[in-house]
Amino acid sequence: MADERLQGGCLCGAVRFAAEPTAREMAVCHCSMCRRWSGGAFMAVECHGVDFEDPAALGVYGSSEYGERVFCKSCGSSLMWRMRDGSHITVAAPAFDDPSSFAFTTEIFIDEKPDAYSFANSTQKLTGAEVFALFAPNQDPQHG
Repeated sequence: MADERLQGGCLCGAVRFAAEPTAREMAVCHCSMCRRWSGGAFMAVECHGVDFEDPAALGVYGSSEYGERVFCKSCGSSLMWRMRDGSHITVAAPAFDDPSSFAFTTEIFIDEKPDAYSFANSTQKLTGAEVFALFAPNQDPQHG
């Protein structure tokens, strides 16, 4: 997958981007912040090298001391969650032009998933504590 850049954009077309996924895998976050922000579980692909055609079309919301959420200023589409220091970026899988190219492999913050829904896929399931232990052992486990 190295050097493979995939295209995507928002609902209204004001935002177009190119990104390089680290793998053809999608994770789903069930934390309360992602559910409120995206209107459901946030489906995301870890990426680097994300470039936007018009960065002025983006809105940024600092949702924690370390994380921020990026969206289209015009239509409100949820586009990306990233560490404020740029060390980790996840792009909304449905924002890619071909989201079906990603395998659904992981669910995080499974301990916050409401009982009202479940996915049929067989996935790796991590609690919030397990996510912080893996990716941010020095962070306070408030959600990002």
